[in-house]
Amino acid sequence: MDGLGIVGIVVLVIVIALASLVIVTYNKLVQLRNRVDNAWSQIDVQLQRRLDLIPNLVETVQGYAAHERGTLEAVTQARAAVVQAGNPDAKMAANNMLTNALKSLFAVAENYPDLKANQNFLHLQSELTNTEDKISYMRQSYNDTVMMYNNAIQMFPSNIIAGIFGFTRRESFDANSAAAAAPVVSFGQGNAPGVPQVNVQSAPVDVPGSPSIQQGGGMPAGTYGNYRSAGGNRR
Repeated sequence: MDGLGIVGIVVLVIVIALASLVIVTYNKLVQLRNRVDNAWSQIDVQLQRRLDLIPNLVETVQGYAAHERGTLEAVTQARAAVVQAGNPDAKMAANNMLTNALKSLFAVAENYPDLKANQNFLHLQSELTNTEDKISYMRQSYNDTVMMYNNAIQMFPSNIIAGIFGFTRRESFDANSAAAAAPVVSFGQGNAPGVPQVNVQSAPVDVPGSPSIQQGGGMPAGTYGNYRSAGGNRR
């Protein structure tokens, strides 16, 4: 075999090796990207479950504490913000706002012994608490998955393949920054002692794509029971 033939074989081996590297790396990046999408979908399922529980909670509280209008309105608006959020970052920021609104609603409920003893209220409170715990756990899992994906698209030589095929960086969920970006909720008059009063307004930092919650002159009659307008039909 002459020298030219040997060179040809060497070139062919190198080409096959490079092609194999590209295929293996590409498949790995696709797998990691799909894991990120799946991790977010698991969070989204729990967010939707939480949204489905809130209308019943509001109706139950309203039956015992109808005059706590500011608190009920804040929860309803916070729920609508999650429904309207256009991307995962905005949805998680709105969810943090909803968490704060629910905490204050439960604080207000402490002033109503009959409400606290209501079995439906206790069940909804327990379900919402469990769901929030799942969301927190899944958010950490999502962040870990995003870190692995981001490392893969930034490290050599997979960063070259990532650039060629358009793999882009994903953002993790920073609880502190998301909370700072969420609208500030105030429950107006009639709050229980120790419950903070804030106005529903935009916080200093905005999350791209997150819906704004503005303080209005009160919600129209029947708003608490009409969740279709907020895009939140119960399933």
